Amino acid sequence: MAQQIQRSSNPQGVQIQGNTTIQAENQNTSALAVGQGNDSRNISGAIKGGTQIQGNTEIRAKQVNSTAVTVGKDNKASNEAGVIGGK
Repeated sequence: MAQQIQRSSNPQGVQIQGNTTIQAENQNTSALAVGQGNDSRNISGAIKGGTQIQGNTEIRAKQVNSTAVTVGKDNKASNEAGVIGGK
């Protein structure tokens, strides 16, 4: 039996062989970026680029009352629950 493969056209993309289930929930989250070139993120249940997964994968992620704040030049702040790969 042939295996089904998901591929991205991006070389930095995600390659998955198998079944993937993602259950993610964010509650009362805030993200604030002040200044130039800043990132502020709340991410739950994600498979980011540059990732190769073989086999079945299950992600259950939940964030409650999380905050990501950046102030100033070139700063980054993240709350990442249930995240695989990438930057």
